[in-house]
Amino acid sequence: MNAIISASELADALRSERPPVLLDVRWQLSTAAASGQPFDGRAAYASGHIPGAVFVDLDRALASTPGPRGRHPLPDLDVFGAAMRRAGVSAGTPVVAYDGGIGWAAARAWWLLRWTGHPDVRVLDGGLPAWDGPLEAEAEAEAEAEASAPAEGDFVPKPAEGAVLDADGAAALARSGVLLDARAGERYRGEVEPIDPVGGHIPGALSAPTSDNVDADGRFRPAAELRARFGELGATRDVPVGVYCGSGVSAAHEVLALEVAGIPAALYVGSWSEWTSDPARPVAVGPDPQ
Repeated sequence: MNAIISASELADALRSERPPVLLDVRWQLSTAAASGQPFDGRAAYASGHIPGAVFVDLDRALASTPGPRGRHPLPDLDVFGAAMRRAGVSAGTPVVAYDGGIGWAAARAWWLLRWTGHPDVRVLDGGLPAWDGPLEAEAEAEAEAEASAPAEGDFVPKPAEGAVLDADGAAALARSGVLLDARAGERYRGEVEPIDPVGGHIPGALSAPTSDNVDADGRFRPAAELRARFGELGATRDVPVGVYCGSGVSAAHEVLALEVAGIPAALYVGSWSEWTSDPARPVAVGPDPQ
């Protein structure tokens, strides 16, 4: 099954006898907008969302409290499972996640559901900007609450083995396989570091920014192009592949791109924010992986 879905395919699916559960996962990495106020995904959802979609708060449902394990460590599975069930997610129901267009947050929801055993999850390619159908404001949804509120789902998370890397596993994979750094190249090289205390990368990791996964419209490049891109970095189905970023969100987008290319990959959820929390861990700078 393809891991992404186009807007036209989603429109058809929503009219079908087995419509997907829609998760609105709008979120931004930046801590404040131009107004000086933090981005409010809940408010963006309230102002207009795809009809029937349920808002999912990335920081509360798709991650746990920031700390030594990183800015977006794995969520408590009971909390995550409860959030998914409230959204109407069941084991036998298809799910589509979307965000504001960059794809990172939707990919985090996709990855968590896949990692915990859901068999039918896709991401709306291009996010909400790709959707040309009607939008529903929260007031309209509340007016039809009894008709539109999702029935409680039955999904129970059951994590898969081998899909998650810790710091030691990421360091080992950088030597024995392919470890991709999904952040912007200047952060990988250590030229700038706007968030974490130290710039640079995990020794042996290769720079592979998520921006190269998509075209100018924010849609994923064709599978063949993605295979060629990752193949040039040595990432193929024949070698173990892992991905990290700053806090395990944009790296989920890279794992999704690899999935589109037919290449399985593990996610280092703690990523650079966890790696740099221990000053004893080595840091490489510059374009050279080592």
